[in-house]
Amino acid sequence: PANQVQPLYITREYAKPGDSLNYRIPVIVDVEHKKTIYPKSTDLFKSQYEVSAPAWDENEKTLTFEFNERGHKTYRVLEMDLKGNVKTLIEEKNDKYVAYSRNLRRDLDANHILWKSDRDGHAHLYLYDRKKGKLSQVTKGDFWVREVQDVQINEKGEGFIIFSANGLHYKNMGKVKSSFDGKIPEEDPYNIHYYRIDLNGKNFVELTPERGTHEATFSRSCKESFIDTYSSIDQAPVTVLRSSLDGHVITTLETANISKLEATGWKAPEVFVAPGRDGKTDMWGLIQRPSNFDPKKKYPVIEYIYSGPGDQYVPKKFTPWLYYLQDVAELGFIVVQLDAMTTSFRNLDFEQVCYKNLKDAGFPDRIEWIKAAAKKYPYMDIDRMGIYGCSAGGQEALGALLFHGDFYKAAYAACGCHDNRMDKIWWNEQWMGYPVDSSYIECSNVENAKNLKGKLMLLVGEMDDNVDPSSTYQVVDALIKANKDFEFILVPGARHTMGENFGEHKRDDFFVKNLLGVEPPSWEELK
Repeated sequence: PANQVQPLYITREYAKPGDSLNYRIPVIVDVEHKKTIYPKSTDLFKSQYEVSAPAWDENEKTLTFEFNERGHKTYRVLEMDLKGNVKTLIEEKNDKYVAYSRNLRRDLDANHILWKSDRDGHAHLYLYDRKKGKLSQVTKGDFWVREVQDVQINEKGEGFIIFSANGLHYKNMGKVKSSFDGKIPEEDPYNIHYYRIDLNGKNFVELTPERGTHEATFSRSCKESFIDTYSSIDQAPVTVLRSSLDGHVITTLETANISKLEATGWKAPEVFVAPGRDGKTDMWGLIQRPSNFDPKKKYPVIEYIYSGPGDQYVPKKFTPWLYYLQDVAELGFIVVQLDAMTTSFRNLDFEQVCYKNLKDAGFPDRIEWIKAAAKKYPYMDIDRMGIYGCSAGGQEALGALLFHGDFYKAAYAACGCHDNRMDKIWWNEQWMGYPVDSSYIECSNVENAKNLKGKLMLLVGEMDDNVDPSSTYQVVDALIKANKDFEFILVPGARHTMGENFGEHKRDDFFVKNLLGVEPPSWEELK
């Protein structure tokens, strides 16, 4: 610590996979009659991961709460009345997992609930009628609903939804075979667009048809107009004011001028598409070249990785400087990033490859994609292939050397959750399951440390409060016991980090030395 010589002892509550959790039940306290009403049965919400706080419904005669089962294979929206009777309103079931963190529930009035679910393989919107006890699907198709911006409903239960989604401009949603001729099929399936649809599933209207990924800002009422900014990684932003009814452009507010940026020699990274492990499902990613790129030279390749379920990670909107790609590329590398299987927003099958299998991290797709890029661009020297990442990306960067050491030759792994038994419960039990079983061992970098091939640099922040630093220490211990050569950096006082200035400088030196074969300049010289 900065204010004393002696170290401080700090603790925090941090549940891990397999730990015991609190058991909760909804309770109604009748103040007037001085009595307490408990559920007559807890059968619908036993084996709990979590039971949400109950909330009164508009009728003030029932309350609604949500139940998340331990292991996440069942999720329920439940109702309890004043007599303690509990019934199910909405139930989600999946033999692998219900990705509860992306569920959406919005109580529209006393009789209707808007619900988002991926039960048909894509995230879609549903309307639950409490009077009829019926769940009706509002949106359908090979696309993925992301967020709901507004819902309007009248006394008759009629109204509309404005929502964002991706995939509608990519009609086959990742099922088209890529031709490697530089042609990008349709449009990037991850680009976000905005739509309007009636609550009965009719009158579907696209509000933002232009190519690119869109970011909309709506007024509170959403009734007349909204501001929309759209761009892509190689297309400067355009901002327009458009109608909330049909999407027509009322006026253009601003068109970004990047001529001065381009005059510096700046070039956008290339969007590259190639099939993954199955030979037909397209993987989308970026190729970042250094600003002094010479196609006559050979360049080592480094992959920046952060993978896993819950999101997609390759940037889509216009960004003048992609820090995690461009900074490393300027050292003399070609840097790549892609969203492979185990990531989200394509379809559930694409994502659920991760189940009890986080070590997969899409590597079979990544390797095929990188090989396809090197075939098209022979200056990409994938015999000198590196990888780096932080957190889940740190786990995956080390996993590249443990499970795919014939392809990846050097890895920098920062603050990795190297054993899923050591990491936070909400992330790991969702994707790895409960109870803790042999799949946790199979995916563990600690258990597989003996398989290390290639050059490795590990880093951890002493005060990491996201991933237990002991996860890295256990890898270090296992590597020492396996008599493996590697480098290890502990950054005093640092929390969850890619390495801060010191660590990232060490990373750069590590790759320059081990992939470029050049002795990096002394730090004093750089001053």
